[in-house]
Amino acid sequence: MLEVSGLSVSYGRHLALESAALTVAAGEIVVVLGSNGAGKSTLIKALSGLVAPHPGARVTLDGTALHKLPAHRIVEAGLALVPEGRHLFSTLSVAENLALGAFMPRTRAQAEASLERVFEVFPKLKQRLGQIAGTMSGGEQQMVAIGRAMMTCPKLLLLDEPSLGLSPLLTAELFRALPRIAATGAGVLLVEQNSHHSLAISDRGYLLEKGVITGQGAAADLLKSEEVQKAYLGM
Repeated sequence: MLEVSGLSVSYGRHLALESAALTVAAGEIVVVLGSNGAGKSTLIKALSGLVAPHPGARVTLDGTALHKLPAHRIVEAGLALVPEGRHLFSTLSVAENLALGAFMPRTRAQAEASLERVFEVFPKLKQRLGQIAGTMSGGEQQMVAIGRAMMTCPKLLLLDEPSLGLSPLLTAELFRALPRIAATGAGVLLVEQNSHHSLAISDRGYLLEKGVITGQGAAADLLKSEEVQKAYLGM
């Protein structure tokens, strides 16, 4: 479904991402692991059209060339981003934040069904629709942010450091929800520093170091890898 090749990004003279290549299939969860400054957020921003890649990059989603589209057209093509820090409208209610995800004509027509899918993944939100988003805990706000992205009816969901700032309990709850999202048929690509939880629920993983993808494999194999354990799992 998602196919990426030759993806490079620079900030001035600094090469932040070099010739990245990866794939994500429908219904698959793929994690990109890397330390701070490895290029994970740059990868997410490049895929979602927030930073411009070098010439020669190719990013396609179900055959649509995303690298040729502006950011708003990328969303229309089926790619939804849950950014680091969530970026909710904190003075609006949960219901209003979710409704803003269904802003496109094709998503407005499916808004009711999309909302039910959000409730299946995050039942807690059904009881919180009237609550002001800014009064919620960090974990609950992350649920709203993911729910808002689900309202766009995405083919691919991108998550940038979704567990950042969450307690271990809320992190575990969040990661339990991701397979339920993948079960709807959407692909899930997340970048994370929380290697244990993300590999435990992922199908495959990529290792990113200093802007270069240095390894990849089945998540179960990466969990067993001595190199990965030392570099990412603290073993």
